[in-house]
Amino acid sequence: MLDDEYFMRQALQEAHKAFDADEVPVGAVIVADQRIVARSHNLTEMLNDVTAHAEMQVVTAAANVLGGKYLTDCTLYVTVEPCPMCAGALRWAQISRVVYGAADEKRGYSRISSFLLHPKTIVTAGVLADECADLMKLFFSRCR
Repeated sequence: MLDDEYFMRQALQEAHKAFDADEVPVGAVIVADQRIVARSHNLTEMLNDVTAHAEMQVVTAAANVLGGKYLTDCTLYVTVEPCPMCAGALRWAQISRVVYGAADEKRGYSRISSFLLHPKTIVTAGVLADECADLMKLFFSRCR
């Protein structure tokens, strides 16, 4: 059985793709029945779209693969805590579980309210947090 670290490493691979493309390095995968059904990373620069966060991209992809808008039996693995916009989308998608790596002290949804996610969504924080945070720090130090 694959575990949270395995799937977070898959999300980290996506984050590295974003990093290499000069996007904020956030990666995400959605898993159903121990199988990755969708993967993506931030595409805001490439698409010139402020809503093209990794989570938004992967929710759309998973819904297309699974053939429905609700992700009630799915887990999102994302390298950084979702922002309020993404948390709202995850609420509407009724995702069962969110697993994230690094906390986002400035823009994370939990800074505003933990009620942005669906009430039944289970959250696991801090999986490979140091690796996820280090990639973000490297990206922003490169920008300065």
